[in-house]
Amino acid sequence: MTIQPGGPIPDMAIAVAGGDVQPRHTGELFAAKNVLLFGVPGAFTPTCSNRHLPGYIRHLAEFHRRGIEVMCLAVNDAYVMQAWAASQQVPAELLMLADGNASFTRALGLELDGTAFGMGLRCRRFALYAEDGVMRLLQVEAPGELRVSTAEAMLAAIGS
Repeated sequence: MTIQPGGPIPDMAIAVAGGDVQPRHTGELFAAKNVLLFGVPGAFTPTCSNRHLPGYIRHLAEFHRRGIEVMCLAVNDAYVMQAWAASQQVPAELLMLADGNASFTRALGLELDGTAFGMGLRCRRFALYAEDGVMRLLQVEAPGELRVSTAEAMLAAIGS
């Protein structure tokens, strides 16, 4: 079942790419702050690399002005996420979460079976806004689309 507004962000270990890769707990990452988490089907994939992630990089300062931290989630290992972040020149303050076994993705109920495309289990394209570990807003894309989970759409949906 997909996480619902008002529901808690599942607390579990996840790898944060960058520097010395160390598992952290999502409970810690989401506690006592406002967080925008967007999920992508995979690092280095065309839409993710050319449109989705770059939009959040461009608008990162606007999220920070609103007191919102931004994180990106993909079902890739931490080293792939680290390489993707380097190739996209992702600022250190945009956390790249590596969900290599899709455990967190499944806990959110946002998994996607990409087996038909040779991708295995992946994350659906989505964006969610959470306050102090509680999900307030979830936007999940229809297959093949990038509209409701963009940085621009989320800034508009969250408001000022």
